[in-house]
Formats: sequence, C-alpha cells, structure tokens
Amino acid sequence: MNKSEFAKALAARADLTGVQAQKVTEEFLGLLTESIAKGDRIAFLGFGTFSTAKRAARTGVNPRNPGQKVKIPARTVVKFTAGAPLKAAANTGKVAKKAAPAAKKAAPAAKKPAAKKPAARKPAAKKPAAKKK
Repeated sequence: MNKSEFAKALAARADLTGVQAQKVTEEFLGLLTESIAKGDRIAFLGFGTFSTAKRAARTGVNPRNPGQKVKIPARTVVKFTAGAPLKAAANTGKVAKKAAPAAKKAAPAAKKPAAKKPAARKPAAKKPAAKKK
C-alpha cells in the first residue's frame, strides 16, 4: 500500500473526503518526520514506537570487491519497535478487535453507619369494652 492508497482507505474508514484524508496523511507524516529529526521518541500504544539510535563508525567490506575494506561513518538511524498487538497481527494475519474501554471503578463510598431499625413496638393493650347500662 502506498501513501495515496493509504489516504483513500483512511477517507473511507473515517468518513473524510479524499482531499481531507490526503492532508491528514501528509500532516501526520510531516509531524512524525519533524519529531524524529529533533530526536524525540514517538510511542503509539498498541502500535509501536519510533525512536532514534546512534550507530558507531565501523569498517565494512565493499560488496563489489570483497578484498577492499571501507570505513562506514557514524550516523543516527531511525528505529521502529512494534507493539504486541501489531506483532500478533503480523503473525496471525488477524487484527485484534478493540476492547471496549474499561469502566472506571468508582471510589468506594465512605461507609455510612447502618441505619438502626426502630425498636419493635409492643402491641397496644386492648381496652375493655365499655359496659352497657
């Protein structure tokens, strides 16, 4: 998939126009490039992490003339470390469904003292019936 195909797929999924999706793709890649150029580490939870690393100078071999030694200068390289869900998707060919966000547990309410039950009333004493005269 190239950049324009990616933008088209993004437009279809995110309900954007092709122009909007192209602009989002360009801005995303531009921001990623600027951040890497500054030496920042960019981490996308569940996807992976972009970072930079220093490579020391070393001596290599010219592949066209294996007897010739070549000095390779020190440089900064871009590293990408895939996250666990991305690794799993690459190995199984299936994308894991997004889990529903876990509901935040409410802080336990301060326990209120149990309401006291009213004391059981004694049944009212029956009054003797009035005498007839």
